[in-house]
Amino acid sequence: MAEGDHHAGSHPSPGGDRAAHKMTKARFQRTGSDESGRKPRWLRVRSPSSPRVQEIKAVLRRHELHTVCEEASCPNLGECFGGGTATFMILGDTCTRRCSFCDVATGRPAPADPLEPARLAAAVADMGLGFAVVTSVDRDDLPDGGADQFAEVIRELRTRCPETGIEILTPDFRGCQEQALARIAERPPDVFNHNVETVPELYHTVRPSADYGRSLGLLRRFREIVPGVPTKSGLMLGLGEDLAQVRRVMADLRGHGVDILTLGQYLAPSGHHHPVRAYIHPETFAALKEEALELGFLSVNAGPLVRSSYHAGDHIPAVPSPLPD
Repeated sequence: MAEGDHHAGSHPSPGGDRAAHKMTKARFQRTGSDESGRKPRWLRVRSPSSPRVQEIKAVLRRHELHTVCEEASCPNLGECFGGGTATFMILGDTCTRRCSFCDVATGRPAPADPLEPARLAAAVADMGLGFAVVTSVDRDDLPDGGADQFAEVIRELRTRCPETGIEILTPDFRGCQEQALARIAERPPDVFNHNVETVPELYHTVRPSADYGRSLGLLRRFREIVPGVPTKSGLMLGLGEDLAQVRRVMADLRGHGVDILTLGQYLAPSGHHHPVRAYIHPETFAALKEEALELGFLSVNAGPLVRSSYHAGDHIPAVPSPLPD
């Protein structure tokens, strides 16, 4: 799915049976060196609670909406809700793919809800959000991969909440990229995000239905069609990659015109999902951030608790960098 945040759980998945069923065809192997014990101290945080958080949750329930922040038990929920940012998941709660890091159910999705864009915009208005991130499950069953729903959400938000910034975090639109991007380009967001998620060497175990080249091509093609809107991508670390592979992905992303980068720690949603191979030290994230900035990224968020939508409304480049040849 158009994930980024759907692995973020700081608690075990409530749907253990669902997770076990989803992972029956997983291609990863567990090893004796997997991290299965107590998390390191830099990951042992408590999500703050406040009246603002409860207020936002009440609005979401009233409009029959869900946020990735809640679905993934994100440790940054209190900070983001309190700061006026939320990440909404559209197009249902059932994905057509079976990524081994993701906690969303796999199966046959329900038809797209034509009233969802208006409900989402009404909720954003009620919450007074300054910035909204909109993501979705993968919808390979739809001819446009769900692009029309993204476009309608943007249209409703621009009409109802003209001062609210918008980021969309999309799937790869397999088989319909040109059609999908053309539709989104009619009413573009402020940031176009598509996560590569991990290094290409791990795609066969982590994102078996995805293709690294297709994801890079999507990011570059959007910049070609809408040159004034910055693109963004992110990776989870701790899935078994090495730093040389991470550096190559960062270079690939810059070579495809990506200006905004997020790097965070992978945390398994349950014991059935892809295991955590390593906990990455905060100093390593800090070093990678400096390297990314030296490569030319205009904005980099890197740290153990960083998720794709973390501080999404901050440091958006006013003007994207030129698209590399």
